[in-house]
Amino acid sequence: MNRIVTVTLAAALSSVAFAGVSRAESLGMNSAQGIEQTLRTFQGNDFDVEQVHNWHNLDDETTGPRSAPERSGAAIRGIQASIDANRSLVHRLNNEGVDVRNIVNAEQAADGSLTFYVR
Repeated sequence: MNRIVTVTLAAALSSVAFAGVSRAESLGMNSAQGIEQTLRTFQGNDFDVEQVHNWHNLDDETTGPRSAPERSGAAIRGIQASIDANRSLVHRLNNEGVDVRNIVNAEQAADGSLTFYVR
């Protein structure tokens, strides 16, 4: 009986530890460094482009998305540089009529897809 409790406890602790690692990775995927790395290596076609009108008035739901926080000028330049480093992504964005210089934010969803926010 003692062995069963020990094995059950070890299994429970292992699953909690793995869940913590998974959660920590997802928290960093949209940080400045995380999204820049994703943009440099992104090879999929699963992305959306959303228009951003006014980042400074997030209380008005018609002027900007609540899910995408405002990035600093340096972070925006980092996102744009990371996209520029991925020639195939630049090509796919151009095919959708998106100028990389108009991208002010990007976010990765849990399913791996990207959303680009343009002004």
